[in-house]
Amino acid sequence: MTRRKALSELIVFLAGSPLLQAQFSPRRSHQRAPSFDEIASVLEFEPLAQAKITQRAYDYIAGGVESEFSLRRNRKAFDWATLIPRAVADVSSMDLSLDVFGRIMSSPILVAPTAGHQQLHRDGEKETHRGATAAGATMVVSTNASYPLDQVASAADGPLWSQLYVRRDREAARGRVETAVEVGCHAICFTVDTQYGSLRERLTHDRHLTAAAAAQQTTRARRQRRRRNELPNPYRLRFSDAQLDWKFVDELRSWTDLPILIKGLLTAEDAERAINQGADGIVVSNHGARYLEYAPATIEVLPEISNAVAGRIPVFIDGGFRRGSDILKALALGATAVLVGRPPLWGLGAFGAAGTQRVLEILQTELALAMSHTGCARISDADASVVVTDFP
Repeated sequence: MTRRKALSELIVFLAGSPLLQAQFSPRRSHQRAPSFDEIASVLEFEPLAQAKITQRAYDYIAGGVESEFSLRRNRKAFDWATLIPRAVADVSSMDLSLDVFGRIMSSPILVAPTAGHQQLHRDGEKETHRGATAAGATMVVSTNASYPLDQVASAADGPLWSQLYVRRDREAARGRVETAVEVGCHAICFTVDTQYGSLRERLTHDRHLTAAAAAQQTTRARRQRRRRNELPNPYRLRFSDAQLDWKFVDELRSWTDLPILIKGLLTAEDAERAINQGADGIVVSNHGARYLEYAPATIEVLPEISNAVAGRIPVFIDGGFRRGSDILKALALGATAVLVGRPPLWGLGAFGAAGTQRVLEILQTELALAMSHTGCARISDADASVVVTDFP
């Protein structure tokens, strides 16, 4: 064999080598982190965010309560709902917009209230608001945001709602509501499912990861001891909103004319009570599976609740939404719109405002595609005929 022939054979061998082909394979287990433009789904933002933030910050965002059964069930429940295709329907003009409390939303996808965004990006909720605004989405700002509500509002001009925890300081809660009015928020999202702090085992294991975390834990322990001295508490519980009852909704109503939503309901009975107390809307929520373990998945109880409400007030929902098809299932089962919690945070941690914007845009596109294949050109077209459920 001549040297020319040997060289030719070697080149052919290398060209067919799986080692060389692997450099160009689009599916090689993401050994190389994908660039922004390569990301195809919301789920791909999570590992990118995880790689950029601390373990404690990631566990705070990702974790649920105790053994995390409810966290897994929130996702699993979407497998028990099947979309029904409709092949012949005029969907040449898609429109995801809807009217909520007299204001037009560009899509039924909102950013749910989540705390501590500065763990993921130095500008925290300000950066999240910029991303949500760029995607045309309403952001619900947590009471436990890293930045004051007025600073978040001034970071972008998109629509905002304000979440509300009451705790034991009613004057502070009232001040929060007054600030929400001053900065132009469109609604108050009153969260009611946090009677006591929950047992988040991931965070318990993380508390000594660093000296700073250990010092923070020591400070938190001192505060908890002081609170236990203030209020009889023989079970070592961390006090939160345990003193609240339905009468508080009347007091809250006296503070503002903004629409008030009750967030954290999982039964038709509580939904009916919320309506009787004058709530303008409800959010079907198990708090991202972060408080009561073995609570039902939100999509499971949505049909019962939406049937009981019967269109009298808007019904929102959160809990495990990762795909546009998930959102369509909720709309078909009676939801007015969906609040998405963790995915916008993945986008924020991975790429800042651009990441949050992209997460929301992917969900909007997936929702439009799912709607089109089920014959729904408008949000109002998504009804019970679109989905069949087999919840256990």
